Amino acid sequence: MAAVTRGSFSVFRRLLSQQYRRQCFQLQNFRSDRTLQQLTFRCDRNLQVFDSRTLHSGVVSRGPIVQFKLSDIGEGIMEVTVKEWYVKEGDKVSQFDSICEVQSDKASVTITSRYDGVIRKLYYDVDATALVGKPLVDIETESGSEVIQEEDVVETPAMAREEHTHQEIKGHKTQATPAVRRLAMENNIKLSEVLGTGKDGRILKEDILNFLAKQTGAILPPTPSQEIQTPGPGPAPAPAASARPVSTPAATKPLPKSPKLVFTGKDVTEPLKGFHKAMVKTMMAALKIPHFGYCDEVDLSRLVALRAELRPVMEGRGVKLSYMPFFIKAASLGLLHFPILNASVDEGCQNITYKASHNIGLAMDTSQGLLVPNVKNVQLLSVFDIAQELNRLQALGAAGQLGTADLTGGTFTLSNIGSIGGTYAKPVILPPEVTIGALGKIQVLPRFDAGGQVVPAHIMNVSWSADHRIIDGATMCRFSNLWREYLENPASMVLDLK
Repeated sequence: MAAVTRGSFSVFRRLLSQQYRRQCFQLQNFRSDRTLQQLTFRCDRNLQVFDSRTLHSGVVSRGPIVQFKLSDIGEGIMEVTVKEWYVKEGDKVSQFDSICEVQSDKASVTITSRYDGVIRKLYYDVDATALVGKPLVDIETESGSEVIQEEDVVETPAMAREEHTHQEIKGHKTQATPAVRRLAMENNIKLSEVLGTGKDGRILKEDILNFLAKQTGAILPPTPSQEIQTPGPGPAPAPAASARPVSTPAATKPLPKSPKLVFTGKDVTEPLKGFHKAMVKTMMAALKIPHFGYCDEVDLSRLVALRAELRPVMEGRGVKLSYMPFFIKAASLGLLHFPILNASVDEGCQNITYKASHNIGLAMDTSQGLLVPNVKNVQLLSVFDIAQELNRLQALGAAGQLGTADLTGGTFTLSNIGSIGGTYAKPVILPPEVTIGALGKIQVLPRFDAGGQVVPAHIMNVSWSADHRIIDGATMCRFSNLWREYLENPASMVLDLK
C-alpha cells in the first residue's frame, strides 16, 4: 500500500511540475489508510480534490506565469515613465494587444503583449519609473502557447539585437519577433518576400497584414496613425470620437483649453521626467556651442495671396494648408546651395558630416512639453506632401502619440514661435545640428512700395542661430537672403523644384 501511495504522489508531483511551475503549492492535508482513501491537496489559489484513480483527468490545464520584461526601445534609453495602463490585473490579453503607454526622454511608446494569457500582476503605478530589462507585468500564459524566455531578457542596448529572431535569407538577415513569424507561418508567407518598415528593416505585424491584403485583395482597416484625422475647414465636433483607435484611448481625451489655477499654499518638489529630463540634457549640450545670431524681416504679402488661393484646393483634398510647408520647402531649396547648414559635427568637433537628407524639424508646443518632430527627405517632397506630413505630425503631437521615428534624425530646425506670439527670438541649436531658425508672428505693417507709396505689407521677422565653429556670418546671411527671396517671390520656387 505504501508503494501505491508513493507512486500516486510521484505522478501528481510530475503533473504539478508540468502544469503549475512557478506557482507555490503547499501540501495541507494528506490521509491514507488500508482502503486507499482520496488524496486531498490544498493549493495557494483554490481547493481541488483528486481521486488517485482519476489524477490524469482532474488537473486543470494552465500555462506558466511569464514575467513580461520591458525591452530595450532603442536610442540608449534605460528608463521610462509609465503614463497609462490599458489593462488591469485579471484582464485577458492576446498577442499585439496594448498593455501600457510609456514615455521616455525622446518619445511615447505603446507596449504590446507578446503572449496570449491573463494579466496577474502590474509592477508599476502610473507616473512611476520603469527600468529596461525589469519586469513590467506578469502574464499567465494559456496552455500550449509559445513561450520564449530569451525574448524578455534585454539588459543593455547591445543586447537588443537578441530580442528579435533572425533568419538568414539570401545573404541578409530578416528581423521579426516570434509573434510576427508565427503570423506569417499561419498564412504561409515567406518573410523574405515581405518588405519590413520597422527600424533597420524589421518586419512588423502591419507589414504581414499589408502583404496578405495585396495577395487576397482584402481591404484592411486603417492603422491608428491613419485614424487620426485633422479637422476640416468647418467645425467637426463629436464624430472624431468614433474614429479613435481601440488600442490608444488617450487619443480621445480632450485637452483643457486653459490650465486651472491651483493654490496649494506650500512648495512642491518633484523629479524631472520624460521630455523635461531630455531638455536638460539637450540644453546642457547646446551650451557648449558658440552661437552666432542673425535676424531679418520677410515681406510675405505675395505668399499670403498665394496661400489664400490654394487653401480651398488643399481642403478639397483633406489637407490643411498653413505657411509652414512653404517655409520648410524654401529652407530645403536653400540648403541645396549651402549644404554646410545641413551638416553635423562630432563631439570633439574634429569631423563634419554633410547630410544627404533634409530632415527639417518643427519645434512644437504640446501638453507633454517642447517636442521637435521632423519631416523626412524634404528635398524630395512637394509643398502638398509637406503639408500632409505636417498635418499628421501635428495630430499625433496633440494626441501625445509621436513616436521615436518622428522625433529623431533631424538635420535642420525651424521654430514657429510666432504662432504663440513675439517677433524676434534667440533660438538655441539642437545638437548635433548646426542651424536653427525662429519665425515671428506675421504683422500687417506700413512699407514703401517700388513707387514710393506707403502700402500695407505682411511682415514676418526671422531669427537664425548657427554654430560659429563651422559657419561664418556671411554664409548665414547669404542663406537667409536666398530663403527670403523664395518666400517674397513664391513663383521663383517653381524654377528650382524637382
